[in-house]
This record gives sequence, C-alpha cells and structure tokens, in this order.
Amino acid sequence: MQTKALKRARTAILLLMVSLFLSFGQALPLQAQADATSTALPETTQCGHVSLQAMIDAAAPGDTLVIPAGTYHAPLLIDKPLTLEGQAWPVIQGDGSGDVILIEAPDVTVRGFVVRGTGISLDREDAGIRSTGANTVLENNRIEDALFGIYLQQAADSVVRGNTIRGMDLPISRRGDGLKVFYSPRTLIEANVMRDTRDAILWYSPYSIVRDNDFANGRYGLHIMQSDHHLIEYNIFRDNSVGIYVMYGNVFEMRQNLLDSNRGPSGYGIGLKEASDVLLEGNRIVNNRAGVYSDASPLQPETTVTYRNNLLAYNEIGLELLPNTRRNRFQDNILLDNGEQVNVAGGGDLMRNEWAVDGRGNYWSDYAGFDADGDAIGDLPYTSKSLFDSLLGTRPELRLFQLSPASDALDLAAKAFPLFAPQVRMSDPAPLTQPPALPPAPGMEAPPVAANLGTALAMILLACGVLVAGLRLDRRLPRILPRKSADATATLSD
Repeated sequence: MQTKALKRARTAILLLMVSLFLSFGQALPLQAQADATSTALPETTQCGHVSLQAMIDAAAPGDTLVIPAGTYHAPLLIDKPLTLEGQAWPVIQGDGSGDVILIEAPDVTVRGFVVRGTGISLDREDAGIRSTGANTVLENNRIEDALFGIYLQQAADSVVRGNTIRGMDLPISRRGDGLKVFYSPRTLIEANVMRDTRDAILWYSPYSIVRDNDFANGRYGLHIMQSDHHLIEYNIFRDNSVGIYVMYGNVFEMRQNLLDSNRGPSGYGIGLKEASDVLLEGNRIVNNRAGVYSDASPLQPETTVTYRNNLLAYNEIGLELLPNTRRNRFQDNILLDNGEQVNVAGGGDLMRNEWAVDGRGNYWSDYAGFDADGDAIGDLPYTSKSLFDSLLGTRPELRLFQLSPASDALDLAAKAFPLFAPQVRMSDPAPLTQPPALPPAPGMEAPPVAANLGTALAMILLACGVLVAGLRLDRRLPRILPRKSADATATLSD
C-alpha cells in the first residue's frame, strides 16, 4: 500500500512540474509580444503632451495624423504643413497658461478636436487656437473654456468652418474675442456657433466672407474695422450688445441676416460708422433698441448706402441716423410697429437721402394716407414731423414719456398751433400701402399657412354650427313658450 501511494505521489509531482514548465514557456512569448506592441505603437496607445507632440515632430511635411480619442496635454506647436484629424473628439487640454495650439506654418488643417484650457491674460491674448500661417483650415472643432477662441494673425486665405466656440465664465469686460482675424485677407468664416465671448472681429482683413454663422450672448456679434470688400450673409446675431458694426471701410454686402434682440448699452442691430458703398438687403432686424444706427455713412464722395427689402420691426427705434447721414437710398423696406420709426440723433433732418427709388418707397405701419387709384402706392407722402419725436433727437431722456399722455399732448398742441409745428425730418414720396415680399432669412420660421387655414376653417365651421343651432332653437321657441304660458296661467287660476 505504501509503495502504491508513493508511486501516486511521484506521478502527481511529475505532472505538476510539467504543467508549471508548460505555463512558464507559454508566458514568455506572450510577454515578449506585449512588449513588442507597446514599443511599436507608443503614440496611438498613450495619451499626453509628450506622445502627441512627438508625433507632430516626427511627421513629415504634408502628412495626415489621425489622432484617437483621449486627452492630450498642451501646449502644442505645429511648425510644418500637417493635417490633424481627431477621431471621437480627442481633447487637447491646456494647462491654463498661454495658447493651447500654436500654428506657425502654412497649409495646416486641424479638424475634429475639443480644445480647452487657455490662459487668462488679456495682454497676451491667450487663445485656444492661434495661427500665423497662411491657408490654415480650422474645421469642426469645439473650443471651450478659452479666453480667445480662434485667433488668425497674418494668416491669409484661411478657413474657419463648423466650429463651436464658448468663452470663459467671466464678466463681458474681461472676456476675449471668440474669433479674431487680424491682417488675414480672404478669410472664409462659415457655419460657426459662438457663445459667451466678447467679439467676432475682423481687422485689416479685406475680401473676407462671413456666412451661415450663429453668434450670440456677446458684445459685438461681428465687428469689422479698417477693412474693405466683405460679404456678410445668412447669419444670426442674437442677444448681443450690437449685432453687426462696420467702421471705416468700403464695399460691404449684408444680405438676409437675422439681427434679433441686441439690446446692450448700445443696442444696435446694425451700426455703420464712416462706411461707404454698403448694401443692406433682405435682412430681418427685429426687437433691438435701435434697428440701424448710421453715422457719416457713406463717407467717400460718389458712394451710397442702399437699404432694400429689409424688415425693421418691433425695435424701440427703427432707424437712428445722425444728421450727417446723406446719400442713403431706401426702397421696399418694411418699418413695422417700431416705437419710433425714424430718429435723427442730435436733431436736424434727413432730407438729403432718397426715401423712394424708381417710384417705390417703403411700407410704414403708421402711414395715415390713402390709395385712391389702387396701385399699392400711397397718394400722400409719408412724413415724420412729430414734435415729441423731434425733441427725442436732442433730449433722449424724454423717451421715458414716450406713448404717454404728455407726448400726445405735445403733438396735439403742435397741430393746433402751427407756430409750434416741428420741421419735417424726412419724407417718403411714394409710401407702399402693402408690405412687399421678403426673401427668406435664417432663424425665421416660415408662417404655418396650412395650420392657419385649418384653424380658420375650424372656427368657421364652429360659427356655422352655433348659427344653425341658434336658428333651430329660434324655430322651437314659439311652440315652447305658449305651452309654458298656458301651464303657468292654469297654475295661477288654481
């Protein structure tokens, strides 16, 4: 028995030793394979500043680097032509000092990243992405917690498209610009969303296009200074202090933009300062403190500012123009229910402007004339000569009494005593009695025609039902009332 037990023990020990040997032999190649994998692909399996910057440094000019998801530490420097494409939104995390990504070479594309964590120095203008290279393409990035969002500095022929830019949670006086374009001509700014920053600003950057953007909750939705030849179309500027402000430049086209609820300290939908050869066409300018503000525009001789097919509605002031505003042309605009349709800031008149072109003026919701011949053009001119409104031009504090009995009393006195009648500030010789059709604009829902027709039809059917029921009841009353009267008489006689 002991011999059999001893043999069994020896067999078990032998099997255990073989098993351990086989396990150890298999583990060695697996570990070697793992070591080989981590050595061959350190840049795609590790996150951090060292690995991503090392990939950029090791790449050849013109390469495309596809960056997997993860968090990569910044700052990053791109000093050669490269394309960086993020997969599943990799995060470039700044350390809270300076720029997050600095581009110092032409022909660089950065696409598909979350960029955040800039410094907070307004003096250094710390930015999420700063580029000093021509032909930069910044596309479909999310820039968060950034003092300045995107800063193009002498980066001509660049594209900023499809980015979402959100500023830091700071008072507006301490924020940086969400987008700053400086000495960068022929820039395309398209389909970006910007919130809670200071300005989107273009300085000395002519022949640039601003299209299909949505800029809100800032100071200037778009600020253009000392720059010429710009196309600004299909944008939304909402809840800023100023929607668009153009200063010191020539040749601007602003088409089919929405400027809504810009009511900060200035509160202009569109502001023009010494801007020449400007076209405003098809814009919706609604619910601002002043729809349009103009000072010495146009400035250059032989130039004009043209307003055509714009809607100015529900603003405190529709048009606020300084008396040095001349050679402006107004045609087919709709001025609808503004608190004051036209204000001459500082007093004076606007008679050196054209308020009708080719026999067509503008639609004024407070026009009190008539159209006897039915050609949709009023037979009497529209004039602005309210005594109270004239006083507002020189004493804006009187606006407190607007729409009050005091303002009505002043205007009534001016009509009763011609000695006090104010001068005419502007006159539209061919006012429209029907509002003209407007081109579409972003952010404005089309009127629900089908729903409105359905509601109207339902109300008509309901009214018809009530009418029919009333007629039936009216026919039955003669048969019902005498019977009730007879019953009542019989009861009384009993």
